[in-house]
Amino acid sequence: MITVLFSAREDIWPNYETRLPEALAEEGLAARVVREADPAEVDWIVYAPNGGLTDFSPFTKLKGVQSLWAGVEQIVGNPTLKVPLARMVDPGMTEGMVEWVTGHVLRHHLGMDADIKRTDGQWVRHVAPLARERTVAMLGLGALGTACARALAGLNFDVRGWSRSEKRIDGITCAHGDEGLAEVLREAEIAVLLLPDTPATTNLLDAVRLALMPNGAVIINPGRGPLIDDDALLEALDEGRIGHATLDVFREEPLPAGHPFWHHPRVTVTPHIASETRPVTAVRSAAANIARAERGEGLLHTVDFGLGY
Repeated sequence: MITVLFSAREDIWPNYETRLPEALAEEGLAARVVREADPAEVDWIVYAPNGGLTDFSPFTKLKGVQSLWAGVEQIVGNPTLKVPLARMVDPGMTEGMVEWVTGHVLRHHLGMDADIKRTDGQWVRHVAPLARERTVAMLGLGALGTACARALAGLNFDVRGWSRSEKRIDGITCAHGDEGLAEVLREAEIAVLLLPDTPATTNLLDAVRLALMPNGAVIINPGRGPLIDDDALLEALDEGRIGHATLDVFREEPLPAGHPFWHHPRVTVTPHIASETRPVTAVRSAAANIARAERGEGLLHTVDFGLGY
């Protein structure tokens, strides 16, 4: 019998209280899933940073931590964490991100806002180019970025992928490194950001790189708030060099009511909803990963503490 501590917000516990034990049992594990336990008895922790747990040192028997979130920036630097940490990579999360990204890329590609917001009775016709004539940059080619890039390529968009290190994806033109980023941005009529928050990605889109993009380009950020220099983005929006920014993530969340993004005519704010962890599918991913480790096969999607993701 293993002991699994569920450390996340109290209000989401009812969504996992029966589902997680059932998923572990389906994987052939005899498991006790609890909200509280003697740290010396805990084998695994299913974790979210908002659960209040910050000191892992009392968990002397701990084998690993399975995150409920894809992002790990709030835990990866914790000096008390000495065991493997696995990111949440889950089909439901991936599907949700693909749907959100595809929806907003199509929205901007088709110019839907012009019709949705028109209330003046003017019959103004505008016809978008075909998707194959629109270049979309996917900045970040992890599990989520790759899935979104493939979905957009399936709609015939001219997708250019970028990652910090070299990657190859069938059907996607990929680039990497600083020179590759500049090359991709120069062509990007729509840029989607799906990168982790690390020192190497902070302010990835700064004034210099924003200036590389075609006039009127659109930025869609469901990744992490610090990827973009907010002041530089606002200046580019004010000047019309960037046509619109649809932002789902921010440096401070919830986004303060007085923040300029709320009131800017070229900004769409969504409340960090692009890809929620869905308990129905997340419990299966978490249970399968723990079961792998218990069989001696090792955790999937482990974090490189040196890289920060």
